[in-house]
Amino acid sequence: MSDVTEAEPAPGTADAGVLATFAGSPFAVKALLFGVLVNKLGGFLQVFLVLFMTGRGFTAVQGGTALGVYGVGSVLGVLLGGTLSDRIGARRTIVLGMAGTAALLVAVLHVTLYPLLLVSVGLAGLISQVYRPAAAAYIAELTPGNRQVMVTAMYRLALNVGTTAAPLLGTLLVAVSYDLLFYGEAVAALAYAAVVLVALPRTVATAPQAPPTGSAAPAPPRATYRTVLRDRRYLAYLVAVLLNSAVYIQYLSTLPLALRAQGYSTFWYGAMVAANGAVVICFELLMTKVVQSWRIRTVLTVGFVLLGAGMALYALPGGLAIFFTGTLLWTLAEIIEGPTMFAYPAVAAPAQAGGRYVGAAHAMFGIGTAIGPVVGVALWTGMGRGAWLLLGAVSVLALLPAWFGVGRLGAVASLKGDATPRAADDG
Repeated sequence: MSDVTEAEPAPGTADAGVLATFAGSPFAVKALLFGVLVNKLGGFLQVFLVLFMTGRGFTAVQGGTALGVYGVGSVLGVLLGGTLSDRIGARRTIVLGMAGTAALLVAVLHVTLYPLLLVSVGLAGLISQVYRPAAAAYIAELTPGNRQVMVTAMYRLALNVGTTAAPLLGTLLVAVSYDLLFYGEAVAALAYAAVVLVALPRTVATAPQAPPTGSAAPAPPRATYRTVLRDRRYLAYLVAVLLNSAVYIQYLSTLPLALRAQGYSTFWYGAMVAANGAVVICFELLMTKVVQSWRIRTVLTVGFVLLGAGMALYALPGGLAIFFTGTLLWTLAEIIEGPTMFAYPAVAAPAQAGGRYVGAAHAMFGIGTAIGPVVGVALWTGMGRGAWLLLGAVSVLALLPAWFGVGRLGAVASLKGDATPRAADDG
């Protein structure tokens, strides 16, 4: 791939708005977005796992350990999903993942021995996540380059709405029975599998490109994760994703500690998290309509700087006004950078490697959200408010690998000027 920097969008390829993008998307893309929403609406296990286990007589430590095992399985699951997506196709990968999820949820419900329960939880975390790179890569294959960012924003909206509503639905089910909770999530997983089986074609035909006259077209080499590891620019991008997610996740770990240290009740923390969710759900698509035409480096610069500024602002005195302002700043960063950041991996990937590139990005984001709380709490314990300044600096410094990582002509052109979807072969 070329090392030249970003190009301007090609003339005549204006980015589409929200309604135009959705209306112009193939039925398979709409079905995947709907399926993701249904699946996330039933995503109860991770939220209620600790309560479920302590209610069954296990200790809080055992419940926390199981939740950690689930998280490890989730990271491995997106890597496995990337491999399966490239080898057997998105359709088969999603169906396999959702059917396996349903079976393992039933196993978690009925297994009583702690070691076997840990295995079941870990496998459930793994198999439940294989769909994510498959769905994202498949959507990217069917979407023109100038609509990639907007469609990714729609995909994120489905995830966010489902993730926000799931705890509320789960609370209603738990009031009746934990059995209903687990069977409800299993039904949601099977519903997603059914949507994919019905809506996704086995193959997507595109016009073949003829090989040069007098020569045979060489078959592309089989992609593996070594393909990702040999891509220096993409590895730098993954480092930026890791650092960004490690800073972003501080709102779940260090922020509540900071609020409590200043004497504020849990209500105010909940209000900030609710404000973040409301802004993301209500305004991310509208913001994406504005920023999708920006240069990728511009999007990342604004997003990373706002994230760092929001975190650093928490170090200042000023009470709740400072906390709410900081929260709004990093929430603005999220809705500006999120769709572009997660659209980039699929279009940066070479042929037959889209699933692995997407899987690697999701895995790095997951690793960042796993190690971020540990590092953030340790910094807070040792430095107090100064930890926020260091975290803000990390977000800004992450621009160095981010800028290097996106400095390739092909991927930039695909995100902004290519109005033709790529071929999608589902095996």
